[in-house]
Amino acid sequence: MKTQIPHRKSYVGLLTVALLAIGATAQSADRPALKEVYKNYFEVGMAINRSAATGTAGGANRNQEQVNSDVALVKEQFNHIVPENDMKWQLIHPREGADGYNFGPADAFVNFGLSNKMSIAGHTLVWHSQTPNWVFQGTNPPPATANASAPTPATANEAGTNTPAGGRRGRGFGGGFTGPRASREELLQRMRDHIHTVVGRYKGKIKSWDVVNEAIADGGGTNILRSSLWSEIIGPDFIAKAFQYAHEADPNAILRYNDYGLENPLKRQKLITLIKSLQAQKVPVHVIGSQAHVNVSTTFETMDQALTEMASLGLPIHITELDVNGAAGGLRGTGADVAANISATQGGLVDNVNQRLADAYAGLFRAFLKHRDSLKVVTFWGVNDAVSWRANGKPLLFDGNNQPKPAFDAVITEAKKAAKAR
Repeated sequence: MKTQIPHRKSYVGLLTVALLAIGATAQSADRPALKEVYKNYFEVGMAINRSAATGTAGGANRNQEQVNSDVALVKEQFNHIVPENDMKWQLIHPREGADGYNFGPADAFVNFGLSNKMSIAGHTLVWHSQTPNWVFQGTNPPPATANASAPTPATANEAGTNTPAGGRRGRGFGGGFTGPRASREELLQRMRDHIHTVVGRYKGKIKSWDVVNEAIADGGGTNILRSSLWSEIIGPDFIAKAFQYAHEADPNAILRYNDYGLENPLKRQKLITLIKSLQAQKVPVHVIGSQAHVNVSTTFETMDQALTEMASLGLPIHITELDVNGAAGGLRGTGADVAANISATQGGLVDNVNQRLADAYAGLFRAFLKHRDSLKVVTFWGVNDAVSWRANGKPLLFDGNNQPKPAFDAVITEAKKAAKAR
């Protein structure tokens, strides 16, 4: 039988791929891993998207070679993962009823973590955004005057009200639902069924859950909770009920309350008030999740003070969604709203962005290390700049080609300093 000889171009292509792979392997072998240099202090994690979890291209504008590189970097550097989107209600439970779940992507995410011996966090069970409208629908007419008896809605002055938008947060309920509503009992039952089903499916596999996400109002007003259909229909005890249901579904899971902007003293005080109230009611809140969507102006002193006050609650702290915006438009933002974030990442990068990013990350990790007795996990929101929801702000330690930036070296240096001081 005659053997077919590949075209010369095929050889050249194969040789090029092989040389790139050898170069990448050599480079990775010489590079310290975050999970190793911080193993005596806290876990280091990242938010993984569907392409990386499944190992297939098709999302985030990454081709197969880039996805393969992303996956290799995740395995090399991190020992903890959280799903960027695939466990949010809109994606995992888009249709009503027991047959309305879509577990495929979430299963792939969990299997990725288990097969790579990583600890796994679930995100998120109850949130005012990216929740499909059917969850809130019913036969009860809405109030004659919308929100007349509800707390004043949060303002958008801190880019943090999570108005529905594309990208990281996606589209879903965020204040636009005006039809007939479910009753308190109907909504509680839907919440319980959803939490029991999702948490129960991954019992013993997912270590921690973001049970309630971003329930605190922005701004300096007197309202502790933001206005949402969860609070309007159920009442403020929707938070306690969510934690109760999650604890029932997996008594061994670590349950987190997760929010952004806790670097702001006013919002942090609202967090402290909320958590103390839940603690007084014996609600099983086990961890404070601080997202830490910050910017290059954020200092060691700011993060140190935030962690000091949060630690006063006597609970462990997880940094759940860390990134540092390097855009000129984002120097005051610590929010998590996609629509506002789009404007905050415009206008180009700040001058000397790599050095400023490195300085900011150095200060943050110095604060994390100082509070290592309280702080148990630090999770980046994405593996590299190209897949970040703040891509224009170049906010992570690795560029779009998965090459380390000066900020990576700064973070490694802080760990080495801490090790020498022990």
